[in-house]
Amino acid sequence: MGSRWCGVLAAVVSAAVVMGPGAPVSAQSRPAGETPAVLMARYAFNEHPIVDGSGRGHTLRIISGHGGAVRKVAHGQGSALLFPSRCLLRVCPHVALQTPSTPDLNPGPRDISFGADVYLSPTQTSKGQNVIQKGFSKTSSQWKLQIDGVAGRPSCVLVGDRLRRIRMATSTVSVADGRWHRVRCSRVGSVLAVFVDNTLRGRTIVPASLSVTNNRPMSIGGKGAFADNDQFNGALDNVWVQVG
Repeated sequence: MGSRWCGVLAAVVSAAVVMGPGAPVSAQSRPAGETPAVLMARYAFNEHPIVDGSGRGHTLRIISGHGGAVRKVAHGQGSALLFPSRCLLRVCPHVALQTPSTPDLNPGPRDISFGADVYLSPTQTSKGQNVIQKGFSKTSSQWKLQIDGVAGRPSCVLVGDRLRRIRMATSTVSVADGRWHRVRCSRVGSVLAVFVDNTLRGRTIVPASLSVTNNRPMSIGGKGAFADNDQFNGALDNVWVQVG
């Protein structure tokens, strides 16, 4: 393993330090002289409307179709949001939470980290379930956290502005076991990594110049309210995004 790769990977692992339940990366864990990461959005789902705890005003709106809805469930000392159960009918409930389109959730070529606390039953897995994303892989650039396949393994995705090639880091462990797990995606330079419960579980190389910039909203729990929305079928809490 080359020294450059080791250095970048060490930075990724160093940036994995968290400061408490649902907290993003601490700026204090970054190398000296490096620009601190900035918290861009955070949602604890303890209030209605769903306000942005970062103070940046990215209030979420609920979009739904065919009776799709979210409901509050107890989690820790607060609440989480439970999304619709897996549905095998021709017409199924769909729901997602979305921000307005906003440029400050576009990292461009900068580092980005994002994550959530997730709860998913082993009977609720599907081909793919979106936890949080901004942009689409086929029509724009994208960053995304999803839970993949019957095994229920988290993966982190980046798609650049220029070459729409999907870059994916997939976890070696499942989170679909009926317990809460903290999942995080981290892009530091040329390394995209996925962490489960603060442990590195997968990584891949991305171009250091890869840039993600699009005019799409940030979406939580699914792409949108349409049929092919990769609906999340569990509960989410403490969703956050930081850039830099």
